Amino acid sequence: MRLFVAIAPPAAALTELTVVVDPLRLRAPHLRWTSREAWHLTLAFLGEVDEARVPELSIRLGRAAGRHPPQRLAIAGGGAFPSATRARVVWAGFSADDQALGALAASVAAGARRAGAPPPDEGRKYRPHLTLARCKAPANVSSLTQELAGFGGTPWVADSIHLIRSKLSPGPPTYEDLGSWPLSPAR
Repeated sequence: MRLFVAIAPPAAALTELTVVVDPLRLRAPHLRWTSREAWHLTLAFLGEVDEARVPELSIRLGRAAGRHPPQRLAIAGGGAFPSATRARVVWAGFSADDQALGALAASVAAGARRAGAPPPDEGRKYRPHLTLARCKAPANVSSLTQELAGFGGTPWVADSIHLIRSKLSPGPPTYEDLGSWPLSPAR
């Protein structure tokens, strides 16, 4: 099964982002825009994981979550990977305590590794983002990223992490929440 670990932004934060993104969708219909229901902050993409590993993975994710406090986040700014002039992905960014969020992502990745589900991109610098659109071929999306750059949503507190199963099909992927674990309150 194809899995990832993520933080789910609250509905109010997604509504604020929708107001900014909907006009961009109309201006760039050639991009494959993700649905609001698919918007999340990935902590670790795990890729294909044997279903037999899920119970141990769940234990490890619970431990990882319990070591970190809730995260104060806001959806803010945006950009493109690998660059705005040769984009494959258009994204919204996050305003966060980068050190704390990076430590949470590293802890989640370490727990997955110990459970036998190492993230295929482990070792790469963690770049918190929310995928808005994908490009079939490299595209210049500079005008879109310029409009996203000034966006700053209302801050909110993320208090849990989720293990998500991604089911690929013709069309957009569907997501199934397999479990969630609370982040521990600050001690």
